[in-house]
Amino acid sequence: MISTAKTVEMYLNELPEDRKEPFLKLRTCILNSLPQGFQEEISYGMLGYVVPHSLYPNGYHCNPKLPLPFLSIASQKNFVAIYHMGLYTDPELMHWFITEFAKNSKHKLDMGKSCIRFKKLDQIPFDLIAELAAKMSVTDWINCYELSKI
Repeated sequence: MISTAKTVEMYLNELPEDRKEPFLKLRTCILNSLPQGFQEEISYGMLGYVVPHSLYPNGYHCNPKLPLPFLSIASQKNFVAIYHMGLYTDPELMHWFITEFAKNSKHKLDMGKSCIRFKKLDQIPFDLIAELAAKMSVTDWINCYELSKI
């Protein structure tokens, strides 16, 4: 379910009423935790947190006109998703997250390579997501990306 919203505000206004409060809380915890330099924008039909061209002129290798994606959140048809590219490229970060998730939630982790899915919005571990968002600086992400070229 990809949104056609052109701005963050439009995306947020499209959210179903039952998702607004937890989604806004998720957005706030990410915005308050991301290291300086990441920029919020609409990216691939989701709220994206990217490295702007001013900090990484090469952009995303799949389409250099786009800024380098890092983290996104989306209201999908059956769940809210967090896409964290650092989890995909950094095995140590992935291990940390899986271990910490088990300590911070009594629910089973529903996860793909970089996608963390929450079907029940009352089960989002906001503090853990905030900690995850803070784990990589822009420089860390660029270095990891350059080494992996996912």
